[in-house]
Amino acid sequence: MAGKLEAFAKKNGIKYFLFNFTDLKGVQRSKLVPASAASGMEKDGAGFAGFAAYLDMTPAHPDMFAVPDTSSVMQLPWKPDVAWVAGDLVMNGSSVEQAPRVVLKRMIAAAAKHGYRMKTGVEAEYHLIDADGADISDPRDIDPKPCYDQSALMRRYEVIAEICDAMQTLGWGPYQNDHEDANGQFEMNWDYDDALVTADRHAFFKFMVKSIAENHGLRATFMPKPFLHLTGNGCHIHISVWDKSGKKNLFLDKKDELGLSTLAHHFLGGVLQNAEALCAITNPTVNSYKRINAPVTSSGATWSPNTVTWSGNNRTHMVRTPDAGRFEFRLADGAANPYLMQAVYLAAGLYGIENKIDPGKRTDVDMYAEGQTVRAKRLPLYLIDAIRAFDRNKVFKQSLGGEFTAAYVKIKTDEWNDYSHHLSDWERLNTLDT
Repeated sequence: MAGKLEAFAKKNGIKYFLFNFTDLKGVQRSKLVPASAASGMEKDGAGFAGFAAYLDMTPAHPDMFAVPDTSSVMQLPWKPDVAWVAGDLVMNGSSVEQAPRVVLKRMIAAAAKHGYRMKTGVEAEYHLIDADGADISDPRDIDPKPCYDQSALMRRYEVIAEICDAMQTLGWGPYQNDHEDANGQFEMNWDYDDALVTADRHAFFKFMVKSIAENHGLRATFMPKPFLHLTGNGCHIHISVWDKSGKKNLFLDKKDELGLSTLAHHFLGGVLQNAEALCAITNPTVNSYKRINAPVTSSGATWSPNTVTWSGNNRTHMVRTPDAGRFEFRLADGAANPYLMQAVYLAAGLYGIENKIDPGKRTDVDMYAEGQTVRAKRLPLYLIDAIRAFDRNKVFKQSLGGEFTAAYVKIKTDEWNDYSHHLSDWERLNTLDT
């Protein structure tokens, strides 16, 4: 009997499948599997050596297999004889507990036990830069306030339109594309969906944007802060929690001033209480902290938070309420792991619901102009601060799993130590004569 991948291949003219998984650093790993062999690997998956990826494993570990989730398969619009399929990692017949997609699925299952179903949408910002990465790709894109610049947008029409056309072909429901606040920066939006669907699409989107940009002789980067004087790349995530059927928004309360239910407030309370540790996932690189704690950029605002505050429809806070029945969490950046970002918000939110945590009163001031007058917790200044907070956090260890949290802390601590061993030009300039 033919498998689902074999049937998909015959229907769509697929020659090869990318059996894919995402590691702890957000790097996508794949094997290119001929369509003729895919059916035989559908049950047991494609084999990988875990040590070869950013996972807490050694060369002595046995083979690890990426078992394809056939519901996630996507044909590459720019290379239609290839299809991508997300896999769940398995070793010795058991799930690899530190694998990001496995972590998210475990959190989704935990939410389902309470009758909850999280739906999300992401706003993934990126820069189109020169192939060598030295500068933005459009030398005419120099206006100090380039956001929504029509001419700059249309000078990159061929790239943007091809990506948007691809999303339409895939059935994602894209609905707008714009030039963002930094020179050379763009954002593309598509319809929200269940958390796992959005995470798979987010991972594929990053792959797709980079691939299509390369085909046009450009390079796309989701790096949080590729240019110090320009606004960085955020990854805002819109979250709502629905009933098990997915038909009733449990965050919606039309009687509330902002249209938010008690459940929504408790979810928010959990996120705010665990924000410092959450940063280790949502802002996972050394460079991330040059975005959330940045000085004013050339446009006049960084558009990123540095305090743990929430508000109504006010973009200067960590959490915004743009509409009834949902939150926009503005903390995460372009380096965030598509699966872990969803998982950590769900974990914090469920904790808030279970413990009926009060998020406190909202703050409506302009945090960029009046932030110093507000008493609020500050976000971490450096990656190592966030890692240590994450390592101390009992909520995430319990919900996300001890094996995952230990592996993540080890990988990220190694990354920080590697960074710390580098001597910068600033150090030499300011210390050489001491």
